[in-house]
Amino acid sequence: MNAKFIALVLVGLLVLPSNAQVLHLPDALHYAVENYDQLKMKQQLIHASTQQTEFQKSQFLPDVTFGAQQSFGTINAQNGPLYAYGGLGSASTSMPLIDQNWNAAFGSLYFANVNWSIFTFGRLKEQVNVASAYESVTNSDLEQAIFQHQIKVGAAYLNLLASQRMTYVQERNVERAKTIYELTATRARSGLIPEVDASLAKAEVAHSQSMQIKAFDHELDYSKGLAVLLGDRFQAYVLDSVFTSTLPMHELSTIGEVNYHPLLTWQDRKIKHSASNEKLIKTSRLPNVSAFGVIQGRGSGFDWNYVQDNSAYSTSYLDGVGIDRGNYLIGLSITWNISQFFRVEHRIKEQAYMTQALEHTYALTKKELSAQAVLSEAKYDNALVDFKQTTIQLDAADLAFKQHSALYTNGLTTLVDYTQTLYALNRAEVAHEVAQNNVWQALLFKAAAQGDLHILLNAINN
Repeated sequence: MNAKFIALVLVGLLVLPSNAQVLHLPDALHYAVENYDQLKMKQQLIHASTQQTEFQKSQFLPDVTFGAQQSFGTINAQNGPLYAYGGLGSASTSMPLIDQNWNAAFGSLYFANVNWSIFTFGRLKEQVNVASAYESVTNSDLEQAIFQHQIKVGAAYLNLLASQRMTYVQERNVERAKTIYELTATRARSGLIPEVDASLAKAEVAHSQSMQIKAFDHELDYSKGLAVLLGDRFQAYVLDSVFTSTLPMHELSTIGEVNYHPLLTWQDRKIKHSASNEKLIKTSRLPNVSAFGVIQGRGSGFDWNYVQDNSAYSTSYLDGVGIDRGNYLIGLSITWNISQFFRVEHRIKEQAYMTQALEHTYALTKKELSAQAVLSEAKYDNALVDFKQTTIQLDAADLAFKQHSALYTNGLTTLVDYTQTLYALNRAEVAHEVAQNNVWQALLFKAAAQGDLHILLNAINN
């Protein structure tokens, strides 16, 4: 037994739990959904989209602003126009004075503003609809991501199981090769056969052990792949033997509908989200009706007759921060950017083209899934036929090996013929294990094409 084989066995013992439990496929699918970080990320995106929807709903409420300002400075002024760039501006000051002076006092401003868009011609409603549509997109994205990930987990599970069975087959082959070597070595020492036969039998043992090492290498690779998909630490998994001892309890049926495939649902939600954006863009061409109200109180250290008497002011802080005058203002306003009516037409067409692109993507995906559904039926049927053929092959190879074992033990056949039956039996066992695994893989492929994992899970439960 070479060093590499010993090292691999030690690795296997290290990663194998002392009280390993069987990992059933439904449990593996559940763990994958709970632990995989990419799915957790998409779950957080759903939470974010939910908050965006709630934010858009809050836009129906009026804007209420409270403010207070206390300042210190001069109030020199002169006649002349003033425009506040980018928006409206207001100011209260004295009449223009004859001369510049540097008299300064405290002043204050307290106000409460209310601005309520009472009629937006459906714009706020469409903003909520767009946010809700995006929330549906994120939910569907998570659902299709979960489905795709579970399909990957199912494939990794079956691949690991197949590699474990290959390791088991090669272990049995090593045992048979050792039995042949022991028998051959005994007969060679007795002088019944040439020593070269013993050397050939020993070489066959080394070859079978090499095949076992390679099979175990593949098993370690698939174990790592499954652990990553499960969000688990690297370890040796004990898998459900139902996939190696039985065939699926599943009957071929008519081609299943793919309309409710998670991938199609996700793309359909994206189409609806794009259509909602179209409606929202159209509302930007319409006017906006708002109600507004202002309550304002002002204080100043400058007296009412300051223009006539420039000494009529106080530098006291308390004289300037009280409320000396109050005003209120209420009203309605309507704003309509007429140029927006023409400018936004290009954005509407842009969004319409995007919607059409998504519709074509949906149609292409549906055709592909429908074709895969038909293909999966044929693959499953072929996998069953192949399994039956490998069963015949295995039975024949096993019978031939037993017969040549008896003949070789009694000196009635050569080592070469005996070894050939060993090869044939090993190939038949490998083919049989692969064929049985392929039946389950084909059923998984059918579940993936139709978007329904219960096709596979029900076949296990039954």
